[in-house]
Amino acid sequence: MENKVLIIEDEESIRGFLKINFKKHNFIVIEAATGEEGLLKARQENPDVVLLDVMLPGISGFTVCETLRKELPDVGIIMLTARGQDIDKIKGLEYGADDYVVKPFNTTELILRAKSLLRRLGGKSASDSKEDTLKSGVFKLELYSQRVFKEDKEILLTPKEFFLLKIFLENKNKAFTRDELLDKIWGYDYMGDTKIVDVNIRRLRSKIEDKDSHGMYIETVWGIGYRWRKE
Repeated sequence: MENKVLIIEDEESIRGFLKINFKKHNFIVIEAATGEEGLLKARQENPDVVLLDVMLPGISGFTVCETLRKELPDVGIIMLTARGQDIDKIKGLEYGADDYVVKPFNTTELILRAKSLLRRLGGKSASDSKEDTLKSGVFKLELYSQRVFKEDKEILLTPKEFFLLKIFLENKNKAFTRDELLDKIWGYDYMGDTKIVDVNIRRLRSKIEDKDSHGMYIETVWGIGYRWRKE
């Protein structure tokens, strides 16, 4: 059974990005742009988990969180904010939030946190085993445990390398530009150079490619970026 997520976020671009990705993981997605609208939809739709921005127009995310916790005590609440100070995290948790994610965040990590929260709450699990494992040829990537195997031998990757590989396995044969990969891995707010993508691709290749088989799995698309060779 599908889980239902309510995204209360005033920035349309962030809502849209989260909507696309949560739908990919079989969530039913409901959206709200303000705290007032969020409370209304929560009462109407009874979501399993709420992604709640702190800085909302109108009533604040903290007030929404406090109200949700009183009215829907079983709902999971993950707060999203640009604020990274400990006092804000503590305040969110005191108002009843279950988890706290600071922007810019990695969407995959957020989805995994939502699934983990649902498991802890004893609700419907969105982490069906098939959905948690990506495979391509000799590679297997486990989303929940964030482990990667090649021919059943584990490969140790950094978080950025892991998410790069995940994006490739989810989109085999798709040519990604460096800017696309930068946005997906480092977030839209990242202001650095796209060369960081090349650096991480080089490191990932050194860990997954066979000796003297440069580009066997991750192919350079000249003038564009990179793609995963479909087996």
